Amino acid sequence: QVWLVESGGGLVEPGGSLRLSCAASGFTFMSDDMSWYRQAPGQEREWVASISPRSTWKNYETSVEGRCTISRDNVKNTLYLQMNSLKPEDTATYYCNTDPPRLAWGQGTQVTVSS
Repeated sequence: QVWLVESGGGLVEPGGSLRLSCAASGFTFMSDDMSWYRQAPGQEREWVASISPRSTWKNYETSVEGRCTISRDNVKNTLYLQMNSLKPEDTATYYCNTDPPRLAWGQGTQVTVSS
């Protein structure tokens, strides 16, 4: 059974940091490009960052580049997103999936940036 379980979100003040995690199971995690996506209220889901299977390349959406770092642990089947210098516009529910997304979406983890 395929599942994706995101965690690590929360309420943080502007300028703060969070580390998101995505535990994956039921597919060949170590062979897939993986990505983080986010969906703000009233908005469509958008891509945030991607990483290749062996972490040889990483790509970031322009608004998060320089503030976020995507990483993965293929032994633990876990994807991470370190988010620094958070801004109110980063407020969204964050999801992980393959790139392009082909698995059922998990429940996501809510990130709220507010003072």
